[in-house]
Amino acid sequence: VAAVGGYETILMDVNQEALDNAVASIEKNLAKGVEIGKLPREQKTAALGRLRTVLALEAVADTDLVIEAVPEKIHRKIRIFAELDDLCGPETIFASNTSALSITEMGAATRRADKFIGMHFFNPVHKMRLIEIICGKDTSDDTYEATRQVGARMGKETVRVNESPGFVTSRMNAMIGNEAFYMLQEGVASARDIDTALKLGLNHPMGPFEMIDLVGLDTRLSILNYLHESLGEKYKPCPLIEQYVKEGRLGRKVGRGVYDYPDDKKKEG
Repeated sequence: VAAVGGYETILMDVNQEALDNAVASIEKNLAKGVEIGKLPREQKTAALGRLRTVLALEAVADTDLVIEAVPEKIHRKIRIFAELDDLCGPETIFASNTSALSITEMGAATRRADKFIGMHFFNPVHKMRLIEIICGKDTSDDTYEATRQVGARMGKETVRVNESPGFVTSRMNAMIGNEAFYMLQEGVASARDIDTALKLGLNHPMGPFEMIDLVGLDTRLSILNYLHESLGEKYKPCPLIEQYVKEGRLGRKVGRGVYDYPDDKKKEG
C-alpha cells in the first residue's frame, strides 16, 4: 500500500526467503487488483518499480518514515528502534505496527519520542481500510498529522487513539476471541457454529476463530498476556488457547490452528 500510494518503499527483513515470499505475495495481490478492476495495470507496474528489498537495516537510514513490524515482543522492538535511532537522521519518523504494546515505552528507547507513533495496520492490509494511529505521551501533533497524511495516501481511513494497552481494536478483539475459546472449551457450540453465529447474527466479516487463525494463536496469546498483566483478570487467557499454542497449533501460517489448512501447509512446504 505504501508503494501503490506513490512512496519509494524499502522492505527489509533478515531472511531472503521471507523477502522473496513477500514480493511474490505482493505481486499476486496487485495482479488480482488489476484483474478485478480495482487497480490500473500501469499503477501496478509503477508500484512494483517503487519497491525494493534489502537484508541490512542500514539500507533504511535515509528514509523519512520507518514502519516496524517485528513479532510482538517489546524487547525486540526496543532493540530495533535503538539501532534505528543511531542510523536515521533526526527528522525520520518511527512508527510501530504493534497491535497492543506501549508506544511511549518504545519511544523512550530513542532520542525522538516526539517523532514516535503507532501505525496499527489490519490483515490483509491491501483490503482492510483502517489504520489505528496511536499517539504516545510525547508524540507531537506534527508527527500525528504527517502520519495521518501517509495513511490517506495509502488509501486508508485513520482513527486517532491515545496510549492505552491494546488500543481500541486489539482490546476488543482479544476479549471476543478469548470468550469464544471459553465457549469452545465449555462445549457451548462448535468453533464453526460460533464463527457462523457472529458472522450472520452480529454481521462480523470473519468469525473469531477465523480471525485468530489468520492473526496467529501465538500472537493473540501474547496480546492477552500483556492485557492481563496491564488491565487485570478479565483478560486472563483461556487455558484452551494456551494448550493449542503449546501443541504448535498457531494458525494458518503453520497449516493448523483452530481449523486445519492442509493446502496452506502444502504450499509452505
